[in-house]
Amino acid sequence: MKKILIIGATGSIGSEVTAHLLAETDAQLTLLARHVNQPNQERVTWVQGDATNLAQLEKVMRNQDAVFVAVSGQLAQVAKAVVTTMTKLQIHKLVFIASMGIYNEIPASIGASGNLASNGMLQAYRQAADIVTESTLNYTVIRPGWFDQGSHDYEVTGRNEPFGGHDVSRWAIADLVRRVLEDEQLYARTSVGINRPQ
Repeated sequence: MKKILIIGATGSIGSEVTAHLLAETDAQLTLLARHVNQPNQERVTWVQGDATNLAQLEKVMRNQDAVFVAVSGQLAQVAKAVVTTMTKLQIHKLVFIASMGIYNEIPASIGASGNLASNGMLQAYRQAADIVTESTLNYTVIRPGWFDQGSHDYEVTGRNEPFGGHDVSRWAIADLVRRVLEDEQLYARTSVGINRPQ
């Protein structure tokens, strides 16, 4: 039974990934969030904490097999703390959610204004992705389009491949995360985009 730490568990992607893993795998989940008001349940342990606090992170990360991160703030700080702690504890598998556009890979037909070159808000996502991709971990950085509750169809693109669509469902992101966590070699040490083709 694989033990997986989910950082950012109360966010929309963290919640969807948790539901997927509980339904589709036998993984034991530890859910880390800044504010916890939910009880533990079978295969789920909630932990309140700060993902930038190295002491807290080391305590919660110990004995985990893999780490999944989907946070919306302090991205570079979280990425650095996670990579540092995983390296120290010799935990190798990391799946990290960034954003489309950090490599200027959105074509004009979809809206190039969403690229880093035009949108400075993506700089934090790029910094975090760089910290992860420069590590020695078995990482997968996932760059989703704008997420919604739409169709489950999706395509995966390489780091330098253009996106085929602007949006993607939360279900699709969670499905890709589950696949990557189950297969250690799937998209290993690479950054992939995920979108719903138009």
